[in-house]
Amino acid sequence: MHRLVEKFAILLICITAFAQQDDPAAPVIALLISAAASAAVQIFFGKLAAWIIIAVFSGACGAMPLLFCALPLMLYDALCEKKWWLVAPAVSVITDIGSLRPAQLMTAFVGMAVAIILYLRISQLENTVGALRSLRDEITGKNMQLNEQNLRLAAAQDNEVHIATLKERNRIAREIHDNVGHLLTRSILQTGALQIINKDEALKEPLSELKNTLDGAMTSIRASVHDLHDDSIDLKRTIREMTDGVGGRFSVNMNFDAGEHIPGEIKLCVAGIVRESLSNAVKHSNGDRIEIAFREHPAFYQLLIQDNGTEDAAQENTRGIGLKNMQDRAESVGGRINFSRENGGFRIFMTIPKGE
Repeated sequence: MHRLVEKFAILLICITAFAQQDDPAAPVIALLISAAASAAVQIFFGKLAAWIIIAVFSGACGAMPLLFCALPLMLYDALCEKKWWLVAPAVSVITDIGSLRPAQLMTAFVGMAVAIILYLRISQLENTVGALRSLRDEITGKNMQLNEQNLRLAAAQDNEVHIATLKERNRIAREIHDNVGHLLTRSILQTGALQIINKDEALKEPLSELKNTLDGAMTSIRASVHDLHDDSIDLKRTIREMTDGVGGRFSVNMNFDAGEHIPGEIKLCVAGIVRESLSNAVKHSNGDRIEIAFREHPAFYQLLIQDNGTEDAAQENTRGIGLKNMQDRAESVGGRINFSRENGGFRIFMTIPKGE
């Protein structure tokens, strides 16, 4: 848009040069040719066609000297194309320069000076705009990096808080088990002893009720301790610690895609099966790589464990009571587990449906 405005201003200077011609028809024809040529250059900007138009127009100044009055317009176009030398053929006008009035020549040279000044101005403006855009892009990139870093820091902080919470739950569970549990156990034993040595019929029923109350309290405490302990298990971290134990023998690739709210009995089941499978791999597999994948789906959990051992090693892995233990663990939470030999290695696949 800026270029069109500046070309219009240069065209006005050219019109001033044309208006000094005595013949009224020639200036109009030359003006139309100049305007059409400049418009064509604008259309084909940056292409070979635009360069040819500028060169042809400049060369035509020798055949029609009056076109020299519009040379400022072509010079501006040539400068915008970064090829100012395309107007060099206009020097051919010197063979018939006497047909132009000195005032027309002066106006044309003034117009060329104005074209150069306007081009330098627009170039500086474009450079400034380009620098501002580069600065804006750089700032945008920095902001994106900063946001990503903030997200990573927030995630790390949330993970630390989560780990600290799990540790605190585990500590509370131990405190309840070690202190309250022992006190209740001693109270139950004392109550049982009192029931044995009691000879008073009036105290039998109160002692029996007291023992039932203490038994109920102990059951409730045990359930709470188990719940706290199960909630304190970080399944992903637990599996990672297990795989670290076989890192010297196997290259373990773990894919864990599940949320934090996994029931405690499922955590214990998965952890137990992973531990048993790693133990079997160490004993029987002759491979060097283990794939572990645990995923949470809308209706079920999925566990996949596979090594890259040979067929003979996989056959050996199907013996023993380890697989029976894994089968029992899966059935205890309503899951199904399958064992197979795939690509020579041993494969364990388990699905556990989610409860209501």
